[in-house]
Amino acid sequence: QVQLQESGGGSVQSGGSLKLSCAASGDTRCMAWFRQAPGKEREGIANIESDGASKYKDSVKARFTISRDNAKNTLYLQMNGLKPEDTAMYYCATDLRYECPLSWTSSLYRWWGQGTQVTVSS
Repeated sequence: QVQLQESGGGSVQSGGSLKLSCAASGDTRCMAWFRQAPGKEREGIANIESDGASKYKDSVKARFTISRDNAKNTLYLQMNGLKPEDTAMYYCATDLRYECPLSWTSSLYRWWGQGTQVTVSS
């Protein structure tokens, strides 16, 4: 059993930055950040394996950085250059796969946090 708790969300103006954290308990291997805007499907935006290998969705590449501190069992998402279209509930997720899935399908991840809201105003 894995428990995940996100924090760090908030309201910022366009161009601003936020850093999200996800504290985990239990065994975590592949970890990922997803987001869901009102009326839209949940979308995967970044994932990272235990050795630090990471992948990004094109929409956030070069603006967002995913990282993890394995000693603290914590996942991070540094978000720079935020845009109004980044407004969403952000979730962390994990699975027991050592290699993160190539697909961003949310059903591939077994455990989820409750989310933290990010709101970007223009």
